[in-house]
Amino acid sequence: MDIRGAAAIVTGGGSGLGAATARMLGAAGGKVAVLDVNGIAIWCDVTDSAAAEKALAKAAADHGPARIVVNCAGVGPAKRIVGRDGPMPLAEFARVIEINLIGTFNVMRLAATAMQGLEPGQDGERGIIVCTASVAAYEGQIGQAAYAASKAGVVGLILPAAREFAQFGIRVNGIAPGIFTTPMLHALPEAAQQSLAASVPFPKLLGQPPQFAALVRHMIENRYLNGEVVRLDGALRMGPR
Repeated sequence: MDIRGAAAIVTGGGSGLGAATARMLGAAGGKVAVLDVNGIAIWCDVTDSAAAEKALAKAAADHGPARIVVNCAGVGPAKRIVGRDGPMPLAEFARVIEINLIGTFNVMRLAATAMQGLEPGQDGERGIIVCTASVAAYEGQIGQAAYAASKAGVVGLILPAAREFAQFGIRVNGIAPGIFTTPMLHALPEAAQQSLAASVPFPKLLGQPPQFAALVRHMIENRYLNGEVVRLDGALRMGPR
């Protein structure tokens, strides 16, 4: 799909991977609507059906129905299933699932509904949805039970969605980033960040948000890439801790 002139939505676009993706889309000529609870451009709680509908309607009113949707909204708190204070509160587990998985599904279902009615472009394509998973979906560490479960759910969502939406010319892909320099990582001490970078086989560096955005762009422009989750992690395989 050609990004130039296409309406695009980026959830979680107020910072980190989402912000880099929004900047990339804008620089490539897309008409970008940024959805975030931080109030950047269009306020949106992706877990709220009515709020998401309102936000997508506002974006469509400004730019037309989106042909490109990138789901980056997410949280990643660390907590053991059973810690020193007892079992993890169920509400905390549910919140991570609700934002990372249900929020992704919520925006996907609403965006795909609008995309179905658009005029098809080259090869009959009407739109593309890119979702953010994580390497934690495959190698969740101790303390990542909620986060890993939510991202594994995102991975599991990609193929059935791609198969269902194929009849409408809508592609669905996912990206599973490794350790990237996002606000969540910046909360760690510098020594911890350097240790994480050293654990990456090659290059021994933390991932940069523009690298994530570059893969999003490739997924948008390569019309044969569909139903796939791509790891972006420098060959990293996470250990138990």
